[in-house]
Amino acid sequence: MISSITGRIAQSFEAVGDTVSEAFFEPVLRVGVTGLSRAGKTVFITALVHNLMEPGRMQRMQAVQRGAIRGVFLQPQPDMTLPRFDYERHLAALTAEAPSWPEGTRAVSELRLSFRLAPSGLFGALTGPRKLHVDIVDYPGEWILDLGLMGKSYAEWSAEVLARLPKRPQAAGYLAQVAAVDAQAKHDEAVAQDLARGFTEYLGEARAAGWSDCTPGRFLLPGDLAGSPVLTFAPLPGDTGARGSLWREMARRFDGYKSKVIRPFFEAHFARLDRQVVLVDVLEAVHQGPEALEDQRRAMAEVLRAFRPGANGFFSSLLRGRRVEKILFAATKADHLHHSQHGHLTALIEAMLREARDRAHFSGAETKAISLAALRATVEESRVHQGRALDLVRGVLPDGRQVAVDAGALPADPSRLLAPAREGAERWLQGDYGVMQFAPPVQSRVPGQGLPHVRLDAAAEFLLGDQLL
Repeated sequence: MISSITGRIAQSFEAVGDTVSEAFFEPVLRVGVTGLSRAGKTVFITALVHNLMEPGRMQRMQAVQRGAIRGVFLQPQPDMTLPRFDYERHLAALTAEAPSWPEGTRAVSELRLSFRLAPSGLFGALTGPRKLHVDIVDYPGEWILDLGLMGKSYAEWSAEVLARLPKRPQAAGYLAQVAAVDAQAKHDEAVAQDLARGFTEYLGEARAAGWSDCTPGRFLLPGDLAGSPVLTFAPLPGDTGARGSLWREMARRFDGYKSKVIRPFFEAHFARLDRQVVLVDVLEAVHQGPEALEDQRRAMAEVLRAFRPGANGFFSSLLRGRRVEKILFAATKADHLHHSQHGHLTALIEAMLREARDRAHFSGAETKAISLAALRATVEESRVHQGRALDLVRGVLPDGRQVAVDAGALPADPSRLLAPAREGAERWLQGDYGVMQFAPPVQSRVPGQGLPHVRLDAAAEFLLGDQLL
């Protein structure tokens, strides 16, 4: 016991020493990149790193304008237990002669980007160039949604899930399984496994159909937990269950999932962040219809309740741990719309996440909403059709065909979309919104010029700008 206590004290002093060293000599900024599946996290990180290393297209960054960045280079990530974000392979996919989108995130990964910066401050002339390390942490969208389960009981989670399944054709098979099972009967492991398997199949089909609330996320990306009891549960009706019943065992496993899977993930990664990027594919949800948009809004609100927003100070970080001091809310794939629509897209994501932004502001965190495209896959053009001017975007489809499309005009007032979504409307009254899946463009590589983008430099300025000057 004495040895254990001594070891913990030594670890505490080592942690404090690391914090002091980073604060005064080579500070480290941890930036988390999160978002639901297919929001574009991998492309965002790849394009951000590439453009910071070749900043010719990053003119909205004051450090670039003033020449404060003397050098940027990749270093081995500090956490040797985490996989490295495969930047080189993802960049190669985007810049190949026949470019392709990189594979999505399937596990937590990390990348360290180090900056050599011009001297600053009162003693800058004496100390010489500064260093700043930026650790970028990538999370699977499927796991992020699990953070919203932390404040729920098994009965609450089950009731919420079962209430929305009847409206989804993907859930027909699982609902038939539930109807054939007595939740208060004695626990039978074969029945439990069948229910978990059926629910997992539903989650996979729901994710493919564009629904956001596909929890528990580890059911879709189980890793080394596949087949374990902590992943062998499913929602059942009822408020409680007798000892030894199927319902009670499902509740026990749900609680185990929160304590053994979600909480360690939160404490090891989310609780250590300084800045956070939240990527949201709003256009896809709008395309799917009012129910999908409300589903996305609700899912993101639950995720963002798990953040620890607030201002970071030196002593506060020692005493209570790090807190997220800046949060960027980004609507991705802005290049699918003409630039005249980007303001409406930004207003929509601001309204969707209003509750989370207000809570962050109250805690002292700074937030910003933006519409961006980490890699621009289209060009804009205007055409006259039946005497009316149309603003279009033109790009290449995955099958090689080149098309010019008008995705539909988003309303200037976001409540025209959010209100019917909250009220359960089945379709948009003012028309439909189309979304194309464009292929990445063939790149003309110019030394010093990063990948083409839309407002990626504005995002980087918000996240990093105050630390680079």
